Amino acid sequence: MPSYHDIIIAGGAIMGAASACFLRREGFGGSIAVIERDTSFQRSATALSAAGIRQQFSIAQNIQLSQASLAFYNNFEAEFGVSAGFQQHGYLLLASASGLEILRQNHAVQIGEGAKIAFDLPDGLKRRHPWLACDDIAAGTTGLWGEGWFDPWSVLGGLRQSNKANGVVEIRGEVTAIDAGGGRVSAVKLADGSRMACGVLVNAAGPNSGRVAEMAGVQLPVEPRKRSVFRFKCAGSQQNRLPENMPLTVDISGVWVRPEGNGFITGMSPPEDRDDPADPDDFEPDHHLFEEHIWPKLAERIPAFEALRVEAAWAGHYDYNSFDQNALLGADEALANFYHITGFSGHGVQQAPAAGRAIAELIVHGSYKSIDCSPFTPARVKQHRRFAERNVI
Repeated sequence: MPSYHDIIIAGGAIMGAASACFLRREGFGGSIAVIERDTSFQRSATALSAAGIRQQFSIAQNIQLSQASLAFYNNFEAEFGVSAGFQQHGYLLLASASGLEILRQNHAVQIGEGAKIAFDLPDGLKRRHPWLACDDIAAGTTGLWGEGWFDPWSVLGGLRQSNKANGVVEIRGEVTAIDAGGGRVSAVKLADGSRMACGVLVNAAGPNSGRVAEMAGVQLPVEPRKRSVFRFKCAGSQQNRLPENMPLTVDISGVWVRPEGNGFITGMSPPEDRDDPADPDDFEPDHHLFEEHIWPKLAERIPAFEALRVEAAWAGHYDYNSFDQNALLGADEALANFYHITGFSGHGVQQAPAAGRAIAELIVHGSYKSIDCSPFTPARVKQHRRFAERNVI
């Protein structure tokens, strides 16, 4: 195993794989090594994601990242020889009276970025989605194009195969220490005792990226946050009351649901005051969430879900940015050759292609060429300058 690589990427799931892919596309010809502790990826945030892609964000740059990634996924099969499995059924975001003005403001930003999003008051919402209970809903926004979900396994597999063909080395190992000094990173040490020097280090470790940063003496506010997902089927003929192209629906309670095969998957974002950093090794689903919180809200919002049967459940982790729930993307403030691509707080899988391209542009060219991602700079944390995303699901 070579003891030096021009670029080392810590983390081989979708962020790391996309970064390596675009480094080659941006013309980087040096050696690239991707270090991943679990090359089966069975417990990666990528594999356990609901893999949605949307344009319904509150910040223009997040919309731009998703739009660029959408173009990538739409062309994925032509470029990589495997389908991304994109199901373009849209997102439906609902608001109560207290959230109506924010929904309007977010919608204006989305339309300003060219997103095709419909804004409906209750009567229009009921006509568009007759299966929905709207009594306590003030408005809703529906993605008409360019939203839905895809197969993250196929995407990751396609990226890895492309990287291998382009000379990117994948190393199974775990980074346990980082040598840093004089304003630069010089090497990483692995759990097996080996040491690899590098010219550039990219932190793409997802939920563990805060811990990786700490190895270099950097405080990055990224931590694992557990999210449970439940797969279920409607009882009897209830499913016939729902359209095959039902959008991913986000209730005012934070509960979301979407079709999956011949059933559905669902989950929720716990309230901030009841959410704590997770044990990174805890993958046990929180079954009580479904019985106590999710099912009652599902049945209330979508009457067809009054009778259902849970068939499976799993849990994964977000790379949660506790500072402002938005990406930390760019060079580290203290270590010039240490780059971060993390903190997406639940929308990383959908934005990975555009984010990977952005970090590659920054490394290869010294500046962003496609999308100006400078507002995502990690330096904003020390500057106490929040760049908060409202629409975190």
